[in-house]
Amino acid sequence: MSLARANRLTPWMFLAPAAVIMAIALIYPLGYMIWGSFRAWDPSQTIGEAEFVGLKNYVTLWNDPNFRESLGVTLRFAFVVVVVEMVIGVGLALLLDRDIRGMSLLRTMFILPMMIAPVVVGLMWRYMYHPTVGTFNRTLESIGLPTVDWLGQHALLSVIIADIWQWTPFIFILSLAALQSLPRSALEAARIDGATAWQQIWHIKLPLMMPVLIVTGLLRLIDAFKVLEVILVLTEGGPGLSTEILALRISRTATEFRELGVAAAMSNYLLILLLLLTMAMFAFTRWQEARAARIRAASEDDQ
Repeated sequence: MSLARANRLTPWMFLAPAAVIMAIALIYPLGYMIWGSFRAWDPSQTIGEAEFVGLKNYVTLWNDPNFRESLGVTLRFAFVVVVVEMVIGVGLALLLDRDIRGMSLLRTMFILPMMIAPVVVGLMWRYMYHPTVGTFNRTLESIGLPTVDWLGQHALLSVIIADIWQWTPFIFILSLAALQSLPRSALEAARIDGATAWQQIWHIKLPLMMPVLIVTGLLRLIDAFKVLEVILVLTEGGPGLSTEILALRISRTATEFRELGVAAAMSNYLLILLLLLTMAMFAFTRWQEARAARIRAASEDDQ
């Protein structure tokens, strides 16, 4: 084998083990799930023994009001938590991007919630939401206000609050890293031109941070669609279907209702939704990267 040919093959040889592992761990299960979604499959059968029903599972789900309700709950939950977490996380990063005594300790305290296991988070917030001995209702009683049925009348809001508490630090860490990696030349040029602190944030910092923020928001959005443990511990999807997101409904369909084909079809609906969101976010990221490049170029021309 010639040296030139060996050099061309070397990168592929290094990539081959990772490609094989990805094919086994990702592509094969995904294909298995897609194939199973076209069959009336239950745990008592192998996938080959299950009757082929074509698109029946997908049509049944689309006409199922409970599935549409779970989809609506999932979209509301994901949209609210991502938007609120992005606003709070980016705001905290902008606030703490400075040299203050004890700042390293403060930053460490901010990231503690995301280090706690989801089951523990669910149990902790369930006790705080308890109608009689919970922290929130006891505080309300101490100041003369009526108690609130947190996990009854306000179940979805309660789950959203718990998720925001746990995952805002994720947005904060990545936003702070993006802030600290900004080119100082652009900020210096803005200050020399007389830009106020707010103008620097709005016209310089946020546009330059946007590619990182979009990827951060996308990662958090994908994760929000898959939240399971916290909701399962807090509300078990109730009352009714008010907090039953798709991940929980898929789990119940497969384990409690024993309808593996329907659960596979439901998973594919969720996968398609996430793929559409991902493609839209990446398209927006490219536009923002081009805008950030123009800002950098303009700042360099001003120097």
